[in-house]
Amino acid sequence: MGDTLNVGVIGAGKISTAYATTFARLPGVAMTRVADLDAGRAAALAGQFEGVRSGTPEELLAADDVDLVLNLTVPQAHAAVALAAIASGKHVYGEKPLAAGTTDARGVLDAAARAGLVVGCAPDTVLGTGLQTARASVEAGDIGTPLAATAFMITPGHERWHPSPEFYYQPGGGPLLDMGPYYLSALVHLLGPVRRVTGVTATPRATREVGSGPNAGTVFPVEVATHVTGVLEHTGGAVTTLMMSFDIWAGQLPRIEVYGESGSLSVPDPNNFTGPVRLFTAATQDWADVPDRAGYRDAARGYGVADLARSLRDGTSPRASGELAFHVLDVMERLLEAAATGTSLDVASTCVVPAPVPLSAVPEPGA
Repeated sequence: MGDTLNVGVIGAGKISTAYATTFARLPGVAMTRVADLDAGRAAALAGQFEGVRSGTPEELLAADDVDLVLNLTVPQAHAAVALAAIASGKHVYGEKPLAAGTTDARGVLDAAARAGLVVGCAPDTVLGTGLQTARASVEAGDIGTPLAATAFMITPGHERWHPSPEFYYQPGGGPLLDMGPYYLSALVHLLGPVRRVTGVTATPRATREVGSGPNAGTVFPVEVATHVTGVLEHTGGAVTTLMMSFDIWAGQLPRIEVYGESGSLSVPDPNNFTGPVRLFTAATQDWADVPDRAGYRDAARGYGVADLARSLRDGTSPRASGELAFHVLDVMERLLEAAATGTSLDVASTCVVPAPVPLSAVPEPGA
């Protein structure tokens, strides 16, 4: 790899344009190729950007002008595409989750380690000013020792807006595996890894209906839990109450709040890069906004890839790492298992909490 990390995108679906648009304004990262099982869709994305070629996944994997494969396929294909990229000698950055299960995810990380390649994984929203400012506040002791947290994600379901929502309701999907990575990655940054979980799940509806696009009105089966409630014990002793649901129309619940011995912190939506961070302390007895003090300014999807490029130049670990993504997947898998068995379970994996992001415009060496 030279000064620029050349990226080949496999999977030209809805999220791919967001990544491609970000790459166009980021130094150190360039999109060179796009591939998709639908050749027309790949060509349409490539055609929006000068010098980008489209083709088949096999052509992309064999290309010399691709250093990293950005894996934007559906969750069930994440592991297979990642392994093919690694076998082709290319680094991998994937959409979340890392794989549909921890067995496949471990296979990806082990293959990369043997090949001397790096694996990164979304979400990279945790690298923006919202979550990083909240983390800086916790680490500065603004709320004292963290004792507990709450994390809520509620929606009536993605079939209302997504034209092909079936994969959200198949193995590898559901509210926990779909949205949980945003919340759990944020919680690891704020409170450290998770060592024990318990949970309860429900599937109130056996079918769903596509609400938009050419397949509107199509009814399809639900194969996963669509409401998940869990309790997470972090290695530092804090306890998080988590609720992820595709079954709730509306609520006035916080996205994430962290409660300490001397105050509380309101954390912005972890699906976004920015947002207000609010602090309440025993001394002030009032809520106040916390100014930005850490994170990549004006970040967007793709900053995790740029941070990985920075890490390759620095010889450090990427912040949106495969190791963190594996731990998050392990937590989610154990939580669902605990719910199915009516027990609490230890989480065997752990991870290093990623380095904090200094307040900066873009990922660059030394940052």
